[in-house]
Amino acid sequence: MEETRKEMNENKVAKENAKQNPSAMVDINKVSKVYPNGVEALKNVSFSIERGEFVFLMGACGCGKTTLIKLLMLEERPTSGKIVSAKRDLSKIGRLRVSGYRQMLGVVFQDFKLIKKKTVFENVALALEIVGASRKTIKEKVQLALAVVGLEEKADRYPEELSGGEQQRVAVARAIVNSPEILLADEPTGNLDPDNSEELMRLFDEINSYGTTVIIATHEQELARSMNKRIVMLDHGEVIAS
Repeated sequence: MEETRKEMNENKVAKENAKQNPSAMVDINKVSKVYPNGVEALKNVSFSIERGEFVFLMGACGCGKTTLIKLLMLEERPTSGKIVSAKRDLSKIGRLRVSGYRQMLGVVFQDFKLIKKKTVFENVALALEIVGASRKTIKEKVQLALAVVGLEEKADRYPEELSGGEQQRVAVARAIVNSPEILLADEPTGNLDPDNSEELMRLFDEINSYGTTVIIATHEQELARSMNKRIVMLDHGEVIAS
């Protein structure tokens, strides 16, 4: 009964947020984050990201961009302020409902986070297996995701048999296989050479063209500016341009 009440309240809040700003996919309002050691990672940060927008969170190491990604993933909670993501007030999402919210996200990490003992197909399929998808659905969606990233012919390979750029594309396929509303990427080009970095950005642009909201944290200013997308610039935990 208690869980039912919580779900009803979450749905009510989602509807209220949709009325306030129906086009926004992410609303960050006066968010601050202070860690136990006293480090103030974010200071009264506010900005919105529209549905279907492609946004770079940019700044030097320690500026707060990775903290923002973690807050959007619900890996961490803000010290103060409010975040609405995918029409959900994240402060209202309890521990038992975090996994349900994360199913609306796709996440790409700098270090790929692939399982070495699993094939490309198996790594991508993990996201679907977690939500209990049927074998037929898994096969169809994994094949489609691998086709999008151009790796359908390497489905049976293992991560160690792939180049760094190919491994990152596997990570992207895993992130999009469940058709997320939001794709988050934290320094996704950090381990790639310039050519592979540009190829990865073109892939993100293609995914964005399908309607997925794309949010990328990066310190690579030249690469980000070459994409001609919106840039939210952070410096010492504060937004200095958006």
